[in-house]
Amino acid sequence: MARTIIIQTHGGPEVLHLADRPVGEPGPGQIRIRHHAIGLNFIDCYQRSGLYPMALPAALGMEAAGIVEAVGEGVTHLKPGDRAAYASQPPGAYCDARVMPAAQVCPLPDGISFDEGAAMMLKGMTAQYLFHRTVPLKAGNTVLFHAAAGGVGLIACQWARSEGITLIATAGSDEKCQLALDHGAAHAINYRQPDWSQQVRALTGGKGVDAVMDSVGAATFEGSLDSLRPLGMMISFGNASGPVPPVNLGVLAAKGSLQITRPTLFTHIADHATCQAMARHLFDKVLSGAVTIRVDQRFGLDQVQEAHRVLEARATTGSTILVP
Repeated sequence: MARTIIIQTHGGPEVLHLADRPVGEPGPGQIRIRHHAIGLNFIDCYQRSGLYPMALPAALGMEAAGIVEAVGEGVTHLKPGDRAAYASQPPGAYCDARVMPAAQVCPLPDGISFDEGAAMMLKGMTAQYLFHRTVPLKAGNTVLFHAAAGGVGLIACQWARSEGITLIATAGSDEKCQLALDHGAAHAINYRQPDWSQQVRALTGGKGVDAVMDSVGAATFEGSLDSLRPLGMMISFGNASGPVPPVNLGVLAAKGSLQITRPTLFTHIADHATCQAMARHLFDKVLSGAVTIRVDQRFGLDQVQEAHRVLEARATTGSTILVP
C-alpha cells in the first residue's frame, strides 16, 4: 500500500485527500518507483479544478524523483536501484510509490539531488522546449518571459543567459522582479503596472521582442501580443490567471503577421528517445552550473491542500516540492 493523494470531484484544494492504495508489480514497459520528492505544478491545479477535466476518481501529480524498485519486461534503460526522475503522463505522482510507464522516466545523475530532480523535470524540460523546439532562437535574440520568478521562470532566466539570449522578465512584485534579475534576466518589469507592454517596447527600441513565453494566460495575453515584433512568436503555455478567451485571428495580422502556438510538454516528450535527449540536455545545464534549481517551498504529502493554496495565490518563488 502507498499513501496517494486523490480527488473524488473537481474543485478547490479541499477536494485533495490522502488514501491508501495498492501498488502492485510492474507489467511490460513499466517500472515501480519509490518517491523521495514530488514536484508541484500549475497543471496539478488545472486538473484538480476541472479546467483540464479528468476521469474521476483520480490521482494527481506529474513529476517526482526517487529509486526504481522493480522493472517490467522490455525496460532496458532503468534497473532496480537506479536513481530516477520524471515528468510524465498519467497523473499520479502525489504518492509514496507507484507503478507507471517507464518510457518517460529518466536516469537521474548522481550530481543532482532528489529534491532538485523532482523540482526540475517538468519545469526544466519546459524551458528546454521553449528555447530549442518551439521557435528558432539564437544568441542576440530577445524574449519576454512572464512569471519569471516562478519555477519555470527562474530556470528560463538562467537558460537564456547561458545561450546569449536577452530575457525581459515580468513578475508580480518588485521583489520577484529582483529575483529574476539575480538569476540572469537582462531586465525585469512588474506586470501589475498598467503600461508594462509599453515598457517592453521601450526596452527594445520600439521594435518588440522575437518571442513571448506566457504561462499567465488571460491577464497578460493582449499585452504579450503588443510586445512582439512583426512576425514574432507568441508561445502561450499556461493559464495561471485563467484561460485565454477565443482569439480573432485577424488581430494577429493587424499587429504584424504574428505567429501563435499553444504547446504542451507532453507532446514534446511523447517519444521515448526525444524525452531522454531533452532530459540529458537539462541535466547537462544543471551539472555545468549554468542552471541552478531553487526549491523555495517544501510541504509534507499531508499538507498538499496548503501547498495548492499557496501556489494558486502566486505566493511562491522558484519550485515547490512535496516530501513523502
